[in-house]
Amino acid sequence: MPFPQLVPLKGESYDPTEKPPPFGHALKKYIPLDEDYVNLNPGSWGTLPLPVLFAATRLAYEIERNPDKIYRQVFHPLIVQARESIAKLVGADRDEIVFAPNATHALNTVLRNFEWREGDLLVGATTLYGGIANTIRYLADRSEHPRPEPCLIEYTFPLTHAQILDIFRTKLREFKAQHVTAGTQFTDIPPLSPGYTEAPAERKNKIVVVLDSITATPGALMPWQEMVRVCREEGAWAVVDAAHSIGQEPNINLSEAKPDFWVTDCHKWLYAKRGCAVLYVPKRNQHVVKSSIPTSHEYVHAGSAKAREKGTNFVMQHGWTGTPDHTSYASVPDALAFRNWLGGEKVINDYCHKLALDGGERLTRIMGTCVLDKTGELTLNMVNVRLPLPVEKVRGELYTPEKIAQINVYLRDKLLDEWKTYAVHYIHAGAWWCRCSPQVFNELSDFDYLGNALNVVCEEITEVFDLTEKQA
Repeated sequence: MPFPQLVPLKGESYDPTEKPPPFGHALKKYIPLDEDYVNLNPGSWGTLPLPVLFAATRLAYEIERNPDKIYRQVFHPLIVQARESIAKLVGADRDEIVFAPNATHALNTVLRNFEWREGDLLVGATTLYGGIANTIRYLADRSEHPRPEPCLIEYTFPLTHAQILDIFRTKLREFKAQHVTAGTQFTDIPPLSPGYTEAPAERKNKIVVVLDSITATPGALMPWQEMVRVCREEGAWAVVDAAHSIGQEPNINLSEAKPDFWVTDCHKWLYAKRGCAVLYVPKRNQHVVKSSIPTSHEYVHAGSAKAREKGTNFVMQHGWTGTPDHTSYASVPDALAFRNWLGGEKVINDYCHKLALDGGERLTRIMGTCVLDKTGELTLNMVNVRLPLPVEKVRGELYTPEKIAQINVYLRDKLLDEWKTYAVHYIHAGAWWCRCSPQVFNELSDFDYLGNALNVVCEEITEVFDLTEKQA
């Protein structure tokens, strides 16, 4: 039913039969950004196109007109449609796809559903997103037993994919060798691993690996599909944090890659409304996820007749876990329709990828620095460029944790308040970097503006934090 008084304004609708404007600033009329804001950080929060925002807002009005009718009769088919569209995009079965508010929530759902034993290993990396790294830490710190032992792989970029794989395989084998004892045997292995049997007499310990498809800082494409294969060869469970993948990484085919679990955010790169993530659990592993978080009214008690019929009732459990703003999930088909109007996944990503590479090169010339990834192997639509600040030779000598926090706040406030622009900034391997994630509404001139802003702000930081003498 249409809501008569809700009429789209300029930019809130488009004619799918007409040719879209060229990529660049001409598309800004479809993006609800402040006119004076130069946004080179869609990778953090996403950028919601006005037509998708309008569709979600119209649905929100429909809900308020008759909540019972919408929630009890209309909403389930909308979510099924959205799940089908995601499944088609990532090469999965529809009933292996459910929604969650964000990638951190989805990963917590997986990690908190494992039945941990003393001696189990939970492997992470120094490049994991902070919330996920802390989830691993929490599971190892909690008072209740049993709990896994955390293991950490350190990656210091720049690295090639071959080097990453070598580090990953070596450390995984080291962890196994270090922890195998008379009472610890890693026989709880995922399906598809060599040596797996459907019902072993007794499953003992397991290794669960949380790995990134694309790290957040630095923004680097990892050889995650090969890393999943290494996990399979080593009998470890592969949980893939792919928060940045959908809408940025081309040709995702989960049926071929075969991760044990995979999560992604649809609001970062895919143009869905904020608060929309996907949790992929192949049917072979749905027995692991016994409960949604929070536990749904569709939870199935183990051993019940319903459990024998429906297993863990995976899809229905995640269909309704309370009363969040489900318009975020329902926005996925509208987001995909807008992307198709723009030209589709390949056209969008070709533009953003080239702009990231060209923009990174432009920034290096303006700031007199370098890109992190000189080969381009790690770069999709996010480019990392060193800032013109002193590089620390010994960890903690120049940049203490307190000073890092202060510089981060200084950069943030100066860029946002005085320059009306932003790109993620961070310290890695003793150097300061920015991560730029251009979208279809950006042009090279945006990198010029950001580079000039960073030059001025970094010069101020060098003086304010007394880095000049220490640089020599």
